[in-house]
Amino acid sequence: MIIRRGLLRPFRLPVILVGDGRLGGISATISAYESLEVRGYDTVAIVLEGLGLQNEISLLSYLRNRLPIFVLPPVPKEPSNNLIDWFSESSKIFSSLQDVMLSYHRKRIQSLHDMRKKASNIFWWPFTQHKFVPMEIVTVIDSRCGENFAIHKVRHNKEMLVSQFDACASWWTQGPDAILQTELAREMGYSAARYGHVMFPENVYEPSFRCAELLLEGVGKGWASRVFFSDNGSTAVEIALKMALRKFSFDHELTGFENVNSSGVDEIRVLALNGSYHGDTLGAMEAQAPTSYTGFLQHPWYSGKGLFLKPPTVLISMEIWNLSIPDCFESDNFGKDDLQFSSYGELLSRDRDSSDVARCYFSYISNQLLEFSASNPNKYIGALIIEPVIHGSGGMHMIDPLFQRMLATECRKRRIPIIFDEVFSGFWRLGRESAAELLDCLPDIACFGKLMTGGIIPLAATLATETVFNAFRGDSKLIALLHGHSYSAHAMGCAAAVKSMQWFKDPTTNINIEHGEGKLKELWDMKFVHHISSLPAVKRVVALGTLFAIELRAKGADLGYASLQASSLVQQLREDGIFMRPLGNVIYLMCGPCTSQHFCSQQLIKVHQRISKFSEAWVKESQFDQTYGNQIF
Repeated sequence: MIIRRGLLRPFRLPVILVGDGRLGGISATISAYESLEVRGYDTVAIVLEGLGLQNEISLLSYLRNRLPIFVLPPVPKEPSNNLIDWFSESSKIFSSLQDVMLSYHRKRIQSLHDMRKKASNIFWWPFTQHKFVPMEIVTVIDSRCGENFAIHKVRHNKEMLVSQFDACASWWTQGPDAILQTELAREMGYSAARYGHVMFPENVYEPSFRCAELLLEGVGKGWASRVFFSDNGSTAVEIALKMALRKFSFDHELTGFENVNSSGVDEIRVLALNGSYHGDTLGAMEAQAPTSYTGFLQHPWYSGKGLFLKPPTVLISMEIWNLSIPDCFESDNFGKDDLQFSSYGELLSRDRDSSDVARCYFSYISNQLLEFSASNPNKYIGALIIEPVIHGSGGMHMIDPLFQRMLATECRKRRIPIIFDEVFSGFWRLGRESAAELLDCLPDIACFGKLMTGGIIPLAATLATETVFNAFRGDSKLIALLHGHSYSAHAMGCAAAVKSMQWFKDPTTNINIEHGEGKLKELWDMKFVHHISSLPAVKRVVALGTLFAIELRAKGADLGYASLQASSLVQQLREDGIFMRPLGNVIYLMCGPCTSQHFCSQQLIKVHQRISKFSEAWVKESQFDQTYGNQIF
């Protein structure tokens, strides 16, 4: 019962499996052993009652001598036997079992220490300045159980495992609770045993077929008819760009389209938004505006093949939803009702489509496209690519859904293919299965990844309409989409995706699904959200779906991705059991679609307490700077 409920799972204590020495006991013992393995337990020994069948020989062969098997003498059957002689005869075996457990534990602890010491010397961590990571702050993760890490720490010379909520969802991939985690492990194990890895082009196998069906019935419902599998979000975007640019070339009969070997004389660009991020492969980076990620130090080839617009953003500040419109918009005549809202639902209303704000957006978009065409006669806007609603890596900025909807509408009129990059936003991350539901408009192409598999294994998919697919039909293979990956539609990934997609949207397995509504319940207590948004050190707050983000007010040049403003706060929250990884001066909590409202509230309370103290210190420091900042001591 304890194993089934996973009460001891976070501790991962060494397990002694009591096997079965009777007839049929070999299969029963193997089944129990594999059940423990799939749940992440470490079995260090098996003990059997010796009944003369020598089950231990077959078990040792099956386990390839990976762990010892001890055979106890038969237990006396007489009720009057006090078992003293039996315990005496078995004492050496029990001592050996104790030695095995202690030896395993010592090796485990030593391994945790060694990893911390050696990691900095052999890893090249992504998005990390190693100069800022001394050995003592390296986080050693022993395991994961649902939403939480089990972190190895040494405090006051005592070894301990500390539970920490994975508040960054391990780069926004995680969604499973402890139960789904086990289900996914079982599904993947079965798929690995049945398929291993098999070739995908011109082939079909059940996990890939079922995964494609569920994608088209779910996030692609009502618009998509084709699924192209890849390995990760960035490659899914690369594929989407190839699809969109081909579709545009096909529709507009651009020079060089009929010649499969021609590079063409026309140059095709994308339409995208400042602050968006679509991956770190070279093509995906060309489709985003200049940022810290695209500078010469990171991408010497970068040229930025696009027209990049400044988007209006939405934020919670002083308990109010506020619309922030860039200065480049003609927005002098807006009133309070145009710029402030009582809820996110008001922002989504289609009544705004006929508002003064909508007309302002239309004017800005049209003028930008006209100016681009006039100044670039041999260049075309061949695709629109946006992150619906939230710019993740750009700092968790919420984009006005009206602006993105009008962008899509204008591109549709001009026969410019529309790409939704939903690698971050898809599969309930923002409270809906697809963020397209929040925009109330549909793409021609969309990219998905991360939560698609529950985050347990890499897999991505690019969905497209039939008209996009038809742009690649022809009499030559050279007209086909010549793009693919060694592990396309990997059976394990597809099986995990099938289980995750079904689990997240089923009210019987996901308590957060509102019956008949097709959306998640409100996971963040708005009382705390509003109070945090009113603190002096807080510039803005975003709360939507599984995401709660806070931008801290920065001083001087200490802002953006390189900011260290949040460093002390992040370390304090880690001590409180919340593992955060900030985006510069932006910190955030990210739960899973199945995380309970109660658990989310517990994390918000911790953040509220810490950030209130942080804000008090920030005010005192600001007052000191104002009083003495210009004086020389």
